[in-house]
Amino acid sequence: MKQGARIQSAIDILTRVSMSKIPMDNTIRDFMQFKRYIGSKDRAAIVELVYEIVRATARLNWWLEKVKAEDRVRTRTILYLALKEDNTLFHLNQLFDGEKYAPEALSDEEVEMVKAVEDKVLDDPDMPDAVRAECPPWAEERLKELYGEKFEEELKAMLPPATLDLRVNTLQGDVKKAQDLLAAQDVTTNRTPYSPHALRVEGKCYMSATKAFSKGLVEIQDEGSQLIALVCGVKPGMRVIDYCAGAGGKTLGIAAMMENKGNIIAMDNDARRLEKGRRRYRKAGVHNVELRCLEDEKSRKWLRRQKGTMDVVLVDAPCSSSGTWRRNPDLRWNQYGPSIDEIKAMQEDIMERVADKVKVGGRLVYATCSLFKEENEEQVDKFLEAHPEYEVLPLSKVWEDEWGKYPESEPYLRLSPLQSDTDGFFAAVLQRTS
Repeated sequence: MKQGARIQSAIDILTRVSMSKIPMDNTIRDFMQFKRYIGSKDRAAIVELVYEIVRATARLNWWLEKVKAEDRVRTRTILYLALKEDNTLFHLNQLFDGEKYAPEALSDEEVEMVKAVEDKVLDDPDMPDAVRAECPPWAEERLKELYGEKFEEELKAMLPPATLDLRVNTLQGDVKKAQDLLAAQDVTTNRTPYSPHALRVEGKCYMSATKAFSKGLVEIQDEGSQLIALVCGVKPGMRVIDYCAGAGGKTLGIAAMMENKGNIIAMDNDARRLEKGRRRYRKAGVHNVELRCLEDEKSRKWLRRQKGTMDVVLVDAPCSSSGTWRRNPDLRWNQYGPSIDEIKAMQEDIMERVADKVKVGGRLVYATCSLFKEENEEQVDKFLEAHPEYEVLPLSKVWEDEWGKYPESEPYLRLSPLQSDTDGFFAAVLQRTS
């Protein structure tokens, strides 16, 4: 596939994304599903270009306004190629030559736009800090309050693609076994600083083609997500609820820590997500997980009867997902689901539903993949005010020496790409005292 054809495919995908009401990764998947003639290397190059252009949204907006160019998907693509890839007008004319599968030739207006940014780069010193950091206007005040002088540095750390992290399933083997099996298929991995069961992949690879993945020895999971399972502090034989279990990423980590002993109830309001988890549990060799869909009245009645019976309840709450911006850059600019106010109401409701399910001495762990205080610290403050029977367990009291490097976060677990080279996560460990 020629470079021009790759560019045209990226333009086609970005056009769909601009009109879509579903997340970008789903739009890309749907597009590629019907383009089976596109090889794996071409697919990877096309997707990479799409993501890079979306990651440059604010800066491209600034340049479009500066050169007074029309804001269209094609124009943004040309502008990105001219600024980021250091393409000369001569080179762009070769790429946009109007041949079969290639983009149409540059118009006079597009030629003038390219000339206007000659010798320019994507990041310009005249840009406001929020533009350089790709911070959407609706989040700027929130994040400047959170990060202060490190605002731009923190946000810029969310621009590069995320690392590929793996969690070693200790029910199937140890970290060395996983590393050796992956190395046999030319996949190089390194230990990560915090989680004792995490590996980080060097370069790019297709994990689904590896024996370690297909046999259930490793799962793809960001190291930060693994830490949330760790701070739950589960032990073999406990009774645990994973209230917003979804497809079971954190449930799998909890099950491994419990050594298949005890009982984990994975709950969610989406039966299809729970069923995806069932397949993952089977592959991982997990057999102490019980699925209960909250759409089912029987499951809701069962939950009401569980007052004071659980050692641990994990609430991996629905949130804005702002901590995942380096993986999902479109979430900065598109809101696909409920508003933050609606999300906050859901978070509060969920916490109220599970508050009485924890036994005295047990833990309630509240977690999000959000950066915003109003979804994190402020929600915990509200809960503690309404529930004096709970107190905060500081992270330093929860963290075990054998886990690895301490994240230097008090009293809650708060992670970000800059601070921990993970996605943005928050977790509060609360203990029921009476």
